[in-house]
Amino acid sequence: MSKEPILKVKDLGISFSQYTNGLVRRDLNVIRNLDIELYEGEILAVVGSSGSGKSLLAHAILGILPDNACTQGDIIYKGEILDEKRKEKLRGDEIVLIPQSVNYLDPLKKVGKQIKISIKDKDKKTQDEIVDNLFKKYNLDKKVKNYYPFQLSGGMARKVLLSTALASDSKVIIADEPTPGLDEESLNEVLKDFRDIADSGRAILMITHDIMAALKIADKVAIFYAGSTLEIANTSDFKQKEVELRHPYTKALYKALPNHDFVPIDDKTQPLPNELPKGCVFSDRCPLKDKNCENQVPKIREIRNGKVRCIYAT
Repeated sequence: MSKEPILKVKDLGISFSQYTNGLVRRDLNVIRNLDIELYEGEILAVVGSSGSGKSLLAHAILGILPDNACTQGDIIYKGEILDEKRKEKLRGDEIVLIPQSVNYLDPLKKVGKQIKISIKDKDKKTQDEIVDNLFKKYNLDKKVKNYYPFQLSGGMARKVLLSTALASDSKVIIADEPTPGLDEESLNEVLKDFRDIADSGRAILMITHDIMAALKIADKVAIFYAGSTLEIANTSDFKQKEVELRHPYTKALYKALPNHDFVPIDDKTQPLPNELPKGCVFSDRCPLKDKNCENQVPKIREIRNGKVRCIYAT
């Protein structure tokens, strides 16, 4: 494994320009501090509730944020800043997306042809064989190659999107909620494929709500909350009870899992982007909080072979 990450996101912030009543412009800060490191041969699972910034991270890496978005911080690929021009060049080639929405499929093109676009430098016969093997793996009939997207069920469309990315020779795969709508057999097949792809030397950023699925195959787990990375832990840390975890929120998530204590955190919710506190985004729910937590945004730091954004983590 390389000692340097193939993809690094450092202190990423994202805001959107909006116009309120009277055409008054304001900037809505939705992402404050996102940090990740993705290594070749690894799967990094990004876990967080809706609104935590998972999909915005993917869109920022790929350069597909809307025009009213403004970013801060650095995105680094293979040791060089990933600017907008470079994002456009690498997107769909070295860095590919398995999108959350099936609307990413071209409605006017047969799905077999859409998958073949991802297969570079192969003759037609080899392309057909690759598509046929993927369809067989995911229990899709060969005739589905000639379907248009509107003819697919939700689960079938999800499998086609997966096939499009897995057929490529990309270095980095960003999988944004790749498993909803899949039956148990297909889910396990997809997770196995992700693990095999990472073991072959490629890097996978898996964005998911399903922490249990993530723990089956990921090497590390990044915990997002209200636009901040609160912790990056090794998957093995989740197998040693919450004592090996670092952030109070991660520990609370662990205890809330069905196969653990199944204890809810509290009756509060993640703050909205326009209601973020001045200090730590988790401060209003944290049992360790004091005035220092309320008045300063903690920096992410390394502790016990993991990373955490908490001034009192040990």
